[in-house]
Amino acid sequence: MKFAGLPALLLMGMVTAALAAAKPNLLLIVSDDLGYSDLGCLGVTPVRTPTLDRLAAEGVRATSFYVTAPACTPSRGSILTGRYPQRHGLYDLMRNDLVNYGHRYTPMEYAVSPEMTLGLDPREVTIGDVLQRAGYRTGMVGKWDMGQARRFLPLQRGFHCFYGFGNGGIDYYTHERYGIPSMFRGNERTEADKGTYTTELFKREALRFIRESRGQPWFLYLAFNAPHSAASFPTPTAEAGGSTRPGKRPAAVGVQAPEKYAALYRDQVRDEKLARYYGAITCMDEAIGEVLALLREQGEAGNTLVVFLADNGGNRSTGNAPLRGGKGQLFEGGLRVPFIAWWPGRLPAGRVCDDFLSALEIFPTLAKVAGAKPDRKIPLDGFDMMPVLRGEQPSPRCELFWEWRNQQAARVDDWKWVASGREGGLFDLRTDWGEQRDRADEQPDCRQRMQARFAAWRAAMEASEPRGPFRDY
Repeated sequence: MKFAGLPALLLMGMVTAALAAAKPNLLLIVSDDLGYSDLGCLGVTPVRTPTLDRLAAEGVRATSFYVTAPACTPSRGSILTGRYPQRHGLYDLMRNDLVNYGHRYTPMEYAVSPEMTLGLDPREVTIGDVLQRAGYRTGMVGKWDMGQARRFLPLQRGFHCFYGFGNGGIDYYTHERYGIPSMFRGNERTEADKGTYTTELFKREALRFIRESRGQPWFLYLAFNAPHSAASFPTPTAEAGGSTRPGKRPAAVGVQAPEKYAALYRDQVRDEKLARYYGAITCMDEAIGEVLALLREQGEAGNTLVVFLADNGGNRSTGNAPLRGGKGQLFEGGLRVPFIAWWPGRLPAGRVCDDFLSALEIFPTLAKVAGAKPDRKIPLDGFDMMPVLRGEQPSPRCELFWEWRNQQAARVDDWKWVASGREGGLFDLRTDWGEQRDRADEQPDCRQRMQARFAAWRAAMEASEPRGPFRDY
């Protein structure tokens, strides 16, 4: 009788082990400055994205998916924390603006500059923290953008592995940010891969992480810098009129792309920068394709949830048709982004989801899928969106708010209010998602209601526990 419970205990242990082994893998892919229409399946631009098109055909594509800011740092902070930028504290960029005037930082200057001393508040809990505690092997590859001082880097923020850069952008080949070496492996800077295109490196590291994680549940945050412009000074011949003289703003280098990819588009577009922009997207698409091929090869495709989105709207020079505006603006072109979720057998194939969703939903969704429990003391601003993606229930989201520098905006149901200097207005997104017809004079009560909801949200953000680095408290 003393050992009567042993078989039951053994069985319980086997069941527990089986459940642990069945935990799904999680792959979160973020593109940098990808325009809303820059997926081949939309047919608006000539860009070729067969991998992402296949993901959309085999998964769910959301058409009304928003980020929390029209720029990378605050937006990516929300992806990682599940909180509005006004809560997590990184509601602006950590950028050394003297580069605008051709200034080259010395290593000593850079060491005490905003790009080195600012970062995501250490009190914030990331999705890496939550999944690591739930037994996941966690990896971060690519653009981190949450700070470069050691206390801010991924290994201290819930990730077992890190290869990438910690600031807002680098040169695709030198891996420098305006002359400063910026690639990291773990907590240390490295120049070992200098000269190799970043997308190729991030693909290599993603494949390495997946191979090394086999046999255990894993979470990979794969954050490309494509198709963001290169953060580098031009050589005198790089662009017409290029200059690096101190005090004069240098001409932008633009997006960099391997020649074989840029060459695909030169017969279709007259603008060389646009050809390189499309080329960088296609190169990224191929890299994603190789990562997915490995999942299929390992038999892990059916046990892996893949989420793809852009961090903000595309650069206005590349176009975001049919949306108005782009990066840096609170019109739809700066906030509404491509989104795809793919999980064979768990999500319906070929579904187009028009529900109102946001990047605030990513953190709670991944946590719920993984069976992880977020810290209840830290309020999240989103919800588990899997039932919405599956078409089982409508989205509970009915409002979203934005504040970016001197701009404010709110979406409540299908109405959008924008205050942006001389621009702005009130728009009915049901019939005018291009925000062309201002309805403010026709709907004064609606405008006042939107402004009141924004004011209530702003008060709630002010009342939340303050986070650095920008908030005055």
